[in-house]
Amino acid sequence: MAGRRRARGRKLNGILVLDKPAGMTSNEALQKVKQLYQAQKAGHTGSLDKPARGVLPLCFGEATKLSGFLLDSDKEYQASCRLGITTSTGDAAGEVIGEKAVPEFTTAAIERVLEGFRGDIMQVPPMHSALKHKGERLYKLAYQGIEVERQARPVTISELQLLKLEKEMFDIHVRCSKGTYIRTLVEDIGRELGPGAHVAALQRTAAGPFDQAVMHSMQDIEAAAEQGQAALDALLLPAERAVADLPRVDLASSVAYYLLQGQPVMVPRAPTGGIVRLYSEAEKFLGIGEILEDGRVAPRRILNLSGA
Repeated sequence: MAGRRRARGRKLNGILVLDKPAGMTSNEALQKVKQLYQAQKAGHTGSLDKPARGVLPLCFGEATKLSGFLLDSDKEYQASCRLGITTSTGDAAGEVIGEKAVPEFTTAAIERVLEGFRGDIMQVPPMHSALKHKGERLYKLAYQGIEVERQARPVTISELQLLKLEKEMFDIHVRCSKGTYIRTLVEDIGRELGPGAHVAALQRTAAGPFDQAVMHSMQDIEAAAEQGQAALDALLLPAERAVADLPRVDLASSVAYYLLQGQPVMVPRAPTGGIVRLYSEAEKFLGIGEILEDGRVAPRRILNLSGA
């Protein structure tokens, strides 16, 4: 029986917050960065549309165990929207499918429509998306000219601000729950206004705890690669930054031993219920735990950060 194939690449742990370039898919960006780092294991934490740019956290090694927390986190966007033109994809990459004259809107008129999209709303996912229908990606069906019925899904728009209005263009800032499509939001806003609209340009400005202040451009990463692995690794953030907003629980060494064996443990003064981040007496991040009904802490995602 053949032995297990040895994984290629460097073992490294951490998170790189990439400023994904427009015109590159999220997976293309991931593969390019993974190659520059010569990393053994890496993954991204939620796709950005190919025409969009901005914050895309990339997880390396053990940090990939926390990618689900980033996938589930709120995201923030800034979108430039063009009134009067609708496209097949809801953004500038699609074919023009409708044109209407744009009346002179006031800021107050735009604000009245935006108010109806704040809070909990129902949204129908676009055909040009990575969702699946009977095992087939919707965007693949869309490229074949096939449209299927999609069920509306609940999403939350916690912030929706009008930043600028200039003739047929307006800019908005959006903070939203996972699964929200900004293209669909803009199309729905345009429909309510009357002349329709599409996203002319889109930038993700934050994903969970990460924002533009900690992101690096592809040029930054390429320049670091020319300097060597140490310069590249200096761009990485520790894995624990992905869950920095969770309550912290510190474990005595004797208690941590049993938890690392997969056993729930009793911890004095632990929070009541919910997910927590776990640390050893030596200030080492151990991973994620859950407070059980009886007050014990059970391991949920344990990281082996000593293996890098």
